Amino acid sequence: MTEQASVSTQQIVEKVWLSIAERRLRPGVQLKEGQLAAIFDVSRARIRQALTALEREGLVTIIPNRGAFVCHPSVDEARDVFAVRRSVEACVVERIGTSITKADVTRLRNHVAQERIASAKDITTDIIKLSGGFHLLLAEISGSDFLFGMMRDLISRTSLITAVYRNTARFNCGPDEHDEIVEEIAKGNFKRAAALMEHHLEHVETELDLREVRDISHDLRAALA
Repeated sequence: MTEQASVSTQQIVEKVWLSIAERRLRPGVQLKEGQLAAIFDVSRARIRQALTALEREGLVTIIPNRGAFVCHPSVDEARDVFAVRRSVEACVVERIGTSITKADVTRLRNHVAQERIASAKDITTDIIKLSGGFHLLLAEISGSDFLFGMMRDLISRTSLITAVYRNTARFNCGPDEHDEIVEEIAKGNFKRAAALMEHHLEHVETELDLREVRDISHDLRAALA
């Protein structure tokens, strides 16, 4: 099998991202190039590309002469990220108010329906991807490339923070609260939608235990299985 026909850089990034979000990769664990290359059956050059992409998203720290490590956000950083998210998502909802269409509302409702299915089936990977995807979809609908880029970065960082500090085993970001936000947007009640979004983010933050770090496996192969 040629490398071009094997695992892509983006697939490696997604796999590592999900392993962090699902709390299978511990913050602080070293992501060794050779081991990752063996796990994904690709070259070390491709692994380096993936690690560089993960570093850009704030999930990995690359230390010269030492290697790459899963980031370990501090309690202060966790609080800062949620504070910034509240401001950015308020801007997203405000922008949506000037451009939302019926087709956009349908997309949002369909997305929430997919979240409900994933939640009912308890498919952790889908729950995590769809919950973050809801917020990204709102940013996309806002029509602002800047806000979309900001949200993608913040959602990645939030996933890492919840992986470290979440107080419960079950990820809880929607779909009920997402549905309430969508319905207010559909009615044109954007101030109410913004207030619900702020409450929603506060709810997610209150589920964090900002006192201790959970112990998660250092075994790369098991975490990325």
